[in-house]
Amino acid sequence: MSGEPDEPVAKSKKHRKEKPWDTDDIDHEESAFATLFPKYREKYLREVWSAVTQALDSHVSAPYGIACTLDLIHGSMSVRTTRRTYDPYIILKARDMIKLLARGVAITQAVKILQDDVACDIIKIGNIVQNKDRFVKRRQRIIGPDGSTLKAIELLTQCYVLVQGNTVSVMGPHKSLKEVRRIVLDCMKNIHPIYRIKELMIKRELAKDPQLASESWDRFLPKFRKRHLKTSEKTARKNEILASQTEARKAVGLEPEQPRKEKPAKKVYTPFPPPQQPRKVDLQLESGEYFLKRHEKKAKELQERKQKQAEATSKRQAERAEAFVAPVEKAEPTIEEKRKRKRAEPSGGEDATEQPRKKKKGEKKGKVRFAIDETP
Repeated sequence: MSGEPDEPVAKSKKHRKEKPWDTDDIDHEESAFATLFPKYREKYLREVWSAVTQALDSHVSAPYGIACTLDLIHGSMSVRTTRRTYDPYIILKARDMIKLLARGVAITQAVKILQDDVACDIIKIGNIVQNKDRFVKRRQRIIGPDGSTLKAIELLTQCYVLVQGNTVSVMGPHKSLKEVRRIVLDCMKNIHPIYRIKELMIKRELAKDPQLASESWDRFLPKFRKRHLKTSEKTARKNEILASQTEARKAVGLEPEQPRKEKPAKKVYTPFPPPQQPRKVDLQLESGEYFLKRHEKKAKELQERKQKQAEATSKRQAERAEAFVAPVEKAEPTIEEKRKRKRAEPSGGEDATEQPRKKKKGEKKGKVRFAIDETP
């Protein structure tokens, strides 16, 4: 073979391929980001856009050199680098700034994200809870009565927190952002923020003691138990109680209680398998329904349905008619029955009960005379 030998290629560039999109007419120095904003933020953004442009373009020590654009037709904001941009990371800060503006943060607060010691986090909470009423209640739980819970979180974490729609915007130190995210997500999972706030308060007091800097703080932190336990957790807790009771009885010198086990009923052993149940098709073959045509099957089903309806209707009517049936009344005895009853009763003799003597119509009332004893 004739020809010039191939030039040696570096190992790092051995498998590198040419990119068709990497041409000379592309401006490699420009980076851009864009984000959408809701319709209700349009009026506010138009009012403060001059302040946004000024904050991104100029700075006290040196200009940032970030260009920004507000597109009201498509409802978007965009930022991009220019020739005057000297800080490569400032474009990411500008991207976070327009995101915060889109989520309802005021311009005076959103500008602070351009500082080096401030970071942001936008927590999405809309897809955690499916029920809308439950979602609204748990979101309100983050704010608390008169904003007291939100203020406590801000004081303990040194962060700015804004609850807006389906997101929670947070600004502050990197370490505190993780705490706020944990509090918010736990609250949406039905864990009240007060438990995390108590932990943060205890940690803040423990951090003041230099002797505890190298020790574990688990013994100082509160341990909260779940009220609603699973079946496995209930069984484990029950076993713990039984074990403690057994140890206590052994310490006193008593024998441990034997758990009462109910003996299951003894089944009769049969070497034969159970009889196979007939299929639906087998039942139709026995009754002859399998050979009926489609319209005949429908007619038969309709007839059975009507028969069931008629039986249910007659049963319902009988139950309703029971309320209108007159109760059974005892008839008074006739004159002949009364005479027979009198004759049957024993009359005269010593054992006979004394009956009061009735007076006849012609008999007059006798006069009662009192005898006066005239003794001297």
